[in-house]
Amino acid sequence: MSQQNNTLPMNRRDFLKMGATALSLLAALEVGGASLMFMQPRRLDGVFGGVVTAGPADSFPPGSVTHFPDGRFYLIRAADGGFLAVYQRCTHLGCTVNWEADQNRFFCPCHASAFDMLGSVANPPAPRALDLFPVSITDGSVVVNTADIQTRDEFTPAQLAYA
Repeated sequence: MSQQNNTLPMNRRDFLKMGATALSLLAALEVGGASLMFMQPRRLDGVFGGVVTAGPADSFPPGSVTHFPDGRFYLIRAADGGFLAVYQRCTHLGCTVNWEADQNRFFCPCHASAFDMLGSVANPPAPRALDLFPVSITDGSVVVNTADIQTRDEFTPAQLAYA
């Protein structure tokens, strides 16, 4: 009785199948790793979802509006010197509002909502005023916490922070 040798040389089809399987597994690992990195929270100081130091309080003149695109907010210095940080998202459907200095208003290009300088609704369909971020004055600098979004119906003087 003779034993048969089961170790035949690999043919081309088996070699290509094994190579395709190895490359598929590698691609799946790369996609999985990239997906996990994408889903990680991005909370860094100085950007949206963190604490932003806007600058010295006296560098913002009364009656001014300054955009902070990385923080996604506008810093408003009211005529009486108080500070207010409003989220740049429209409260209607979430589009980005623009500050129109010549008309002294925030304007949403999606559905024509308009907000006055302090973020109160001036023209619907927005249902309420622009959302706020807490503002504090620390060692003479304006600090905005973009991790804490506060909703409101309208502007009240108690929302202002003073130096």
